Amino acid sequence: MNLMVKQIQLIERMDQLIRMQATGSPEELISKLGISKTKLYRMINTMKTLNAPIEYDITLQSFVYAEPVGFTFGFYTKGQKMKILNGYGG
Repeated sequence: MNLMVKQIQLIERMDQLIRMQATGSPEELISKLGISKTKLYRMINTMKTLNAPIEYDITLQSFVYAEPVGFTFGFYTKGQKMKILNGYGG
């Protein structure tokens, strides 16, 4: 599979776990994702570069978003675009 597609899928999975506040500690997250600690922090930095307000909440023991955000990558029809923009995802 294409490297770029794999990275996008990894970001989508990380986004899902962050939204559910279910990442666990960095060590737990690397275990869930099957990646190295170095790759985890590279991906977090990539997501931050894309304006993801990621923080680690010590109380929850999870990475979280500091404010509500959405992540979408891919092609969609014009009708789907409005659903995505209005928070109904396609």
